[in-house]
Amino acid sequence: MSAPRPSAWSDRSRPMDRRTAIRWILSAAAAIPLLDRIAFGADAPPEPTGYGPDPDLQKTYAPGELWPLTFSADQRRTATALCDTIIPADAGSPSASQVGVVDFLDEWISAPYWVPFRRDRGLLIEGLAWIEGESATRFQASFADLTDMQRSAICDDICDLASATAAFYPAALFFARFRALGAGGFYTTPEGTRDLRYVGNIPMTTFDGPPLEVLRKVGLA
Repeated sequence: MSAPRPSAWSDRSRPMDRRTAIRWILSAAAAIPLLDRIAFGADAPPEPTGYGPDPDLQKTYAPGELWPLTFSADQRRTATALCDTIIPADAGSPSASQVGVVDFLDEWISAPYWVPFRRDRGLLIEGLAWIEGESATRFQASFADLTDMQRSAICDDICDLASATAAFYPAALFFARFRALGAGGFYTTPEGTRDLRYVGNIPMTTFDGPPLEVLRKVGLA
């Protein structure tokens, strides 16, 4: 396991092809625990009317070709800043946004074919709006334009469900889900698995076969 990252919540933004994004969703979905959706007072997103056949995972799709993505430009900017506050770049690996975690989050909440995706859509959109509102109230600026210390001040109030006050509890639930999804996305990328120092699925390069005494015992030497 690598050393802890410098952030307690744990930009070379790189576009990601649609096939990779869909595979990434399916991989991360198996590893990320689901939390119940807690609304910030907005209505639930409308139920989709259908999306047609399942995508062909052997084909590369252009963004928006299968279904429309959700994040606006402003929401992507806020999500990028929050991702990189949670998992910043360090000497060992890039930041969350640099490996496409924001693309992953956008694909996750836009996918129409599984109920948890739709629940997360409302939670993340409302939570990002809360982050922007809190940034404007405290510092009169967008979250993406804040200093690291200012971002930390906001995140300190919502990064721990156990210690969050009643006023910050809904935002803390959003933060917990956003962090779980972002970490699930980051640590299922090649860069993320290297950051964990995961050594599985690597072929052995120096194997000379079974010992001679074993081969003799089974009559092969």
